[in-house]
Amino acid sequence: MLAACASRQVGAPVVDRTVGGAATDNSVSGAAAPVVDNTPVPPGYYRVKPGDRLYRIALENGQNYRDIARWNNIQNPDQIEVGQVLRVKPPAGDTGTPLPSPAATPSSSASNSPASVPPAVVPPSASSTASSAPSAVSSGELQLSWPAKGTVVGRFDDSKNKGLNIGGTTGQPIYAAGAGKVVYSGAGLRGYGNLVIIKHDATFLTAYAHNSKLLVKEGDSVTRGQTIAEMGNSDADRVMLHFEVRKDGKPVDPMKYLPPQ
Repeated sequence: MLAACASRQVGAPVVDRTVGGAATDNSVSGAAAPVVDNTPVPPGYYRVKPGDRLYRIALENGQNYRDIARWNNIQNPDQIEVGQVLRVKPPAGDTGTPLPSPAATPSSSASNSPASVPPAVVPPSASSTASSAPSAVSSGELQLSWPAKGTVVGRFDDSKNKGLNIGGTTGQPIYAAGAGKVVYSGAGLRGYGNLVIIKHDATFLTAYAHNSKLLVKEGDSVTRGQTIAEMGNSDADRVMLHFEVRKDGKPVDPMKYLPPQ
């Protein structure tokens, strides 16, 4: 992200964060591990910890990982350094990756889009199944529709589950809960499997995990109700969609942004 603002701790090992690879470093075998500076960083910055990946840092700060790479002059997003201080909020005058209008609606002529927003909605009860309901709800901040049909098998609890789990069958469609831009599509975040992240505005992201197939790529603009993936069990013990809503990078209860039964 902000190249000029990135700082590196002297002696910090270079960590290999290639997708699917184990973290390694270039320190001399048998040498004592370098001490990581834990001095607090200013607001808008983040110090890289062992095991961090740029993709997760971006998700947890509500940003596009490519923006963070640009702000910090990072050429390879899969390689960052333990102890490195990264700018994770845009510098003055930088608005980040342009986003489509949040008022965008599905169109029958749009590529990979259904003719209309899927009418089925998962009801609040964890023991019930999806039924017809309003397609979207407004919290005064964000309008979302349900991203999949199915049974709610896991609820947000702020400590063990950062989102909502919706059970279903392999290959069933996953829909964009709102209009926005795809800022991540891949399998680089451990624990999420095949993942799509959509940025809706400067505040909100939604994440769609454990898919069997991804149907959109980074940089794609999507409309609410557009099919973006197929349900699966990648990096999960059952077939389901793990759906997160993040406000300023912090997970919030998706039920607050979804319509009632």
